Amino acid sequence: MILYHYWRSSCSWRVRWALALKNLSFETVAVNLLEKNALSDKLSNKNSMLQVPSLEIVAGQVLCDSVAIIEWLDETYPDTSPLLPKDPLARQKCRELTQLIASGTQPLQNLPVLSFIESLGGSRQSWAKDVISKGLAAYESKLAHWQTEGPLSFGPAPTIADLCVVPQIYNALRFDVDLSKTPRLKNLYSHARSLPSCVKAAPEAWENI
Repeated sequence: MILYHYWRSSCSWRVRWALALKNLSFETVAVNLLEKNALSDKLSNKNSMLQVPSLEIVAGQVLCDSVAIIEWLDETYPDTSPLLPKDPLARQKCRELTQLIASGTQPLQNLPVLSFIESLGGSRQSWAKDVISKGLAAYESKLAHWQTEGPLSFGPAPTIADLCVVPQIYNALRFDVDLSKTPRLKNLYSHARSLPSCVKAAPEAWENI
């Protein structure tokens, strides 16, 4: 498999983490999101949206969208580190948290949106901080309401929800979001960042690769 990714992309981090949890070997192609030519040159025949991550599973067969890729990995390799709870209701809650980040938070603070906000005279920092703060507060509230057990979102093992929220908290720290207002997520992030699979997938492990 070949993963087209950017080292600091939160969506790329999600998939790298899933691959690490599944103990799957893969090659990588680094795509610099800050260089438009790189996007076109490396992704024009792989991803019609010119986005990362994209996972080429066989020659000419490319999977796109981080959540869809992770669900494919989980369905294809179900016996190693399952990424969704077995209980149907818990699975729904896990997917709900996943989409809270993947659809309701991260897309609103990604690079194209921040560039557009800036073009309108707005502040990238203020916009991203507000969007992320609201998303994390909602996530924290759901965990409290459902009374899920930690140290991660649904117990001790990472789920697809954790694969989304941990990179989002990384972004939160970049934009100076106050994590004291979401204490469970603050503790979740600290625990997750100590896991070998997360360390292997984290941005700092890929910055110079």
